Amino acid sequence: MVRHPGGSVGPTRFGFIVAKTVGNAVTRNLVRRRLKAIAHELLAGVPTGHDVVIRALPAAAQAGWPTLLGDVSRSFARGVEKAA
Repeated sequence: MVRHPGGSVGPTRFGFIVAKTVGNAVTRNLVRRRLKAIAHELLAGVPTGHDVVIRALPAAAQAGWPTLLGDVSRSFARGVEKAA
């Protein structure tokens, strides 16, 4: 999680990296959609004016919703602590 370039204050932006190692196109899009839904749920806890990039590892393709939600939540919490 990093501040916007130039320290500008604006909405929090999210980026998702889902490489071909995660699976075929259908699997990658499923993982991306799940990550977007999780990011939307956790948006209230992220300070404004930050860029958040989430990189999906190959294990994300087999991870269930609760596991994925827990992993991303813990990562968000660590990122928010470091940004503060």
